[in-house]
Amino acid sequence: MRRTVFQDEHEAFRTQVRELIEAEVVPVYSEWETAGRVPRDFYRKLGKLGIFGFGIPEEFGGGGPKGFKFNAVIAEECARAGVTFGGASAHLALPATLVDYTTDEQKRRWLPGFVTGELMTAIAITEPEAGSDVAGIRTVAELSEDGTHYILNGSKAYVSGGAQADLVLVACRTASAVTDRRGGMSLLAVDTRAPGVAVDSEPATLGLRSSDIVGMTFTDVRVPVGDVVGGPGDAFACLAGIFPQERLGIAVGAYAHAAAAVRLATAFVRERTAFGKPVAAFQNTKFVLADCKVTVNALQAVVDQALEAFDAGELTAEEAAATKLYCTEAATGVLDKCLQLHGGLGFTMDHPITRLYADNRAGRIFGGTSEIMRTIVAKSMGL
Repeated sequence: MRRTVFQDEHEAFRTQVRELIEAEVVPVYSEWETAGRVPRDFYRKLGKLGIFGFGIPEEFGGGGPKGFKFNAVIAEECARAGVTFGGASAHLALPATLVDYTTDEQKRRWLPGFVTGELMTAIAITEPEAGSDVAGIRTVAELSEDGTHYILNGSKAYVSGGAQADLVLVACRTASAVTDRRGGMSLLAVDTRAPGVAVDSEPATLGLRSSDIVGMTFTDVRVPVGDVVGGPGDAFACLAGIFPQERLGIAVGAYAHAAAAVRLATAFVRERTAFGKPVAAFQNTKFVLADCKVTVNALQAVVDQALEAFDAGELTAEEAAATKLYCTEAATGVLDKCLQLHGGLGFTMDHPITRLYADNRAGRIFGGTSEIMRTIVAKSMGL
């Protein structure tokens, strides 16, 4: 389907990203997956290309307000090649919070390094006992006796980019909730070099295997009161700028995975033969891929509409949830059918279709599970 959501500047950027992926990522991606992370110098390369500058004011080295469509281009090009930029996805999700909820002094300290990739960031929200229920977190931070620091204690799970991050935004409870479970929650910017910060686990994930997804513990970590993002008790306000964008980003990724899977499967069935003729010649193959193509067209329409709404400042939390829900659920069916058409090859971990299948599965969990998205949508309907 013809797309109108991207302009010339986006397409020029797409060419740049595609060339980078082909030259710098594809040849070594299996090594990144084995290592479980992207080499740190690659983040600095992304910084030189200006990829981390979207949404960061020019005075701090950024490119100013560019809109989310550039992020969408990155997601589409990574999916096209069956790769990711590792922990950079978490880093790219944070400009809204770091710009809108930081003080001028904090901006001066953090944003220049954020743009260059010298200061990589991550966000730690999920806990072993608190996933989509963010208000259920148990990590706590108490003021020191002299009132100059918060003393942070707790554990976080599935922190994307956590092992290589220099600064981690940690959602924690700084006061008891009285009437609202969301009350008393704050966002602390934690220097990962501080005593008491530790990576305590690196789970072997089904997909996103180069994304540096780790568990972290914080034991009596002293965090200066000047490193609170927003203000005490403002965690949910700060996160409000992350959740819709994060969910839109996951939806874009799901669409891109599905589109890439259809391309891969179409090429494969034309070349693969069975019973003396191309697999593409069988009616079942044609019908399966036709259904997949129609679903991809629908995904594209939903994603493009959401991209336009987001850049116009009109994408609501409910619409972002609905977009994520539809795209991740629909893409899952497409990925499964396209993998099936690859036969035994689709069961080998070094093939792009398998990577896409495994990476896409995270979309129905990360950023709020599909069940939580349904709850949000139902609530918006007055149910």
